[in-house]
Amino acid sequence: MSLFAAASARHWDFPRNTASVMLLADYAAENGMDVAELIAGTGLRPADLGDPARTINARQELGVATNLVNKLGSNPQLGLDAGARYRVATFGIFGYACLTSPTLGEATRFAMRYYELSFAFCLPQVLVEGHTATLRFELPDISGPVARFLVQRDVAAIATVIADLLGRPVPFDEVTFTFPAEGAEGVHPALGVAATYEQPENTASFDAAMLDRRLPQANPITVAMCESQCRALVNRHRVRIGVASQVRERLVSLDGQPRTITTVAQSLAMSERTLRRRLTEEHVTFRELLDEVHYALAQEMLATGALSVDDVAVRLGYAEASSFITAFKRWSGTTPARFSRGRG
Repeated sequence: MSLFAAASARHWDFPRNTASVMLLADYAAENGMDVAELIAGTGLRPADLGDPARTINARQELGVATNLVNKLGSNPQLGLDAGARYRVATFGIFGYACLTSPTLGEATRFAMRYYELSFAFCLPQVLVEGHTATLRFELPDISGPVARFLVQRDVAAIATVIADLLGRPVPFDEVTFTFPAEGAEGVHPALGVAATYEQPENTASFDAAMLDRRLPQANPITVAMCESQCRALVNRHRVRIGVASQVRERLVSLDGQPRTITTVAQSLAMSERTLRRRLTEEHVTFRELLDEVHYALAQEMLATGALSVDDVAVRLGYAEASSFITAFKRWSGTTPARFSRGRG
């Protein structure tokens, strides 16, 4: 299998707005659960749910999901039912950018690049083998009934959004889950196919040719404008606290000198081992922060059109432009040259 795209986030613990919790609150209310029960123990107030500008942390949404499962978990398709309510409009400017992308494949890569603007907990990859494309869903650090709910929800939400993008029902050929069926057999409307359970992985497969399908509302000017806004939103979300923030500050440099974990740890007056441990506590690695900073700086420099790919590579501390090109393609799914042409 070859990797087509993967979520830029390395963990689900990223900030998000309240749109997803508001949607879950509506679903809960329709099923006899009041908002006080739903948000109990999360630190959220009812007024927060009506404020679209309010930013919450992922663990607060996880608390909401846990309360929902504890109350309504007797429904084995709870996650699928909830996920089917996530439409492309739920995601705001992020969703609109996907909607106006040229093809389903480009929309997929865009969504993966700006995954931190979603409400997901699963970390997906898109893999292609022959004529089959497979979405693979990983869910780190969560288990039990709430994990089942979140996997089902995220799969159904992605299926519903894909259907919105294509303007037609989602074309899944196969959906697999690792957990038992527990009475959830049959075709769920969000999936369009009967899922199979107790499988090795959580996946959804479809015809790889769909990735080249042109989207009905494709508009290159609109998607470019939306991407600029999405980039600004992600950058605001990525203003980290704690040690990760201090590491980022030391990594943001264009002096052409390579930054290693050893030199950064020394500048923070701690051992390399301590720095690794502190970053692990914040669910991030030094490599992820370095990639994050390099990708953001590379985009800014390439967008100006004043610097060549070689110039950008040198300023970021790469000994060879080829190494920078390989890294940029891993971050974005495209080459620096193609990225620059797309900005022109």
